[in-house]
Amino acid sequence: MANVKFHSGKQLPLEMHKVRIVQKLFLPPVEERRRLMNEAGNNTFLLQNRDVFMDMLTDSGVNAMSDLQQSAMLRADDAYAGSETYNRMVAKVREIFGMTYFLPVHQGRAAENILATAYVKPGDVVPMNFHFTTTKAHITRLGGSVEELIVKEGLEPVNDCPFKGNFDIPRLEALIAKVGPEHIPFVRIEAGTNLVGGQPLSLQNMRDVAAVCRKHGLRLILDASLLQDNLYFIKAREAECRNMSIREITAEIASLMDIIYFSARKLGFARGGGISMRHREDELRMKELIPLYEGFLTYGGMSVREMEAIVVGLDESMDEDIISQGPQFIEYMAKELHRRGVPVILPAGGLGCHVNATEFLSHIPQEQYPAGALAAALYIAGGVRGMERGTLSEQRNEDGSERFAELELLRLAMPRRVYTLSQVEYAIDRVEWLWKNRALVGGLRFVEEPKVLRFFFGRLEPIGDWQDRLVAKFREDFGDSL
Repeated sequence: MANVKFHSGKQLPLEMHKVRIVQKLFLPPVEERRRLMNEAGNNTFLLQNRDVFMDMLTDSGVNAMSDLQQSAMLRADDAYAGSETYNRMVAKVREIFGMTYFLPVHQGRAAENILATAYVKPGDVVPMNFHFTTTKAHITRLGGSVEELIVKEGLEPVNDCPFKGNFDIPRLEALIAKVGPEHIPFVRIEAGTNLVGGQPLSLQNMRDVAAVCRKHGLRLILDASLLQDNLYFIKAREAECRNMSIREITAEIASLMDIIYFSARKLGFARGGGISMRHREDELRMKELIPLYEGFLTYGGMSVREMEAIVVGLDESMDEDIISQGPQFIEYMAKELHRRGVPVILPAGGLGCHVNATEFLSHIPQEQYPAGALAAALYIAGGVRGMERGTLSEQRNEDGSERFAELELLRLAMPRRVYTLSQVEYAIDRVEWLWKNRALVGGLRFVEEPKVLRFFFGRLEPIGDWQDRLVAKFREDFGDSL
């Protein structure tokens, strides 16, 4: 991937690959999109993919595989025990992370389940720079709690901080002093904070967290699911790392950790995951849980074909030309929207472009889920499926009151090696149109609300007739166009 300056003076991200396999897309008419959105309970997770033009819901499991990954899948060894595919995967993870022990799992949240089950007990506190939804759910179901210790800049929509995902080290020290190391089963770093705009941590900040953990005898765990974006940002933004290779930066990060887990649906361009460990006692503690929850120790619930794809995908995640595509396309989208007046998270992070729904829909109170309303409105306006990352993604407090999110974001994920620049321009155009017509958008309320992870399968309805008015305005401005 490269940023290339054109003769006109314009600088654009340039794809460093060519497309050889294509998949047909469909764009239903706006009236149909409004009907489909309501049938899906105004929850973009419940839309059918056949009704989505641009799927920017997530980057998880929807990234394009390379030719080398596709060919590697043909040599998969499907032996239940003693599989050569498993041996190749273990060897590749050891090569990249430098850790002796490895346990396979079928995806990232499976690793979260194993880790929480092995280490968390009632009353425990898990410090982290910021939580992820399923991580927090696994910890709280076992009676533990989560403390988010991200630096204050991480919760500011726009500033010039290059590493808004950093741990606040003084707050970490204060928390350890308050609760005691014996009540902290591990400290978790999320490399690329998903819920606050995919913002990265610096290598130096990880060193600082590791030093605190060593001083207090605490286990340090890295969620490396979004590591490849974070690696790109470290090389691009951290002065001491500019002359380091991606593999060298990865090795330095891994040397600081006791355990690294990852979702290969993000890191590795395939579907699966794993837990890599430095210490034998950690492997023994978790090993017996793999057959119980996942599958045998040689596949952990994964298809061996996917495991072969992960082996190649992990190598590709160490290639700067490959991993730069996502961040550079996201930066382009964020800067273009910002130039047109649309409020977005800046500097742009990884994973996707994040629209600030609090400012975009400032007339909608937080209890009416402005980020969720914006996600519904964007699908109606353009057939683009984004994901709400705000209050709707939180769980209610024990007394039933809303736990309001620090940030109300609409995430427009950028699946790796999937979309062309013209498609990104289309998404930008539809977001800009919504911004100019934002006064038409109203709030949402639940009609079916699950108690846990409600954003996955809860159903909502629009408050008032704002969606009808949005469709009418679309027809006024675009005529017969889709």
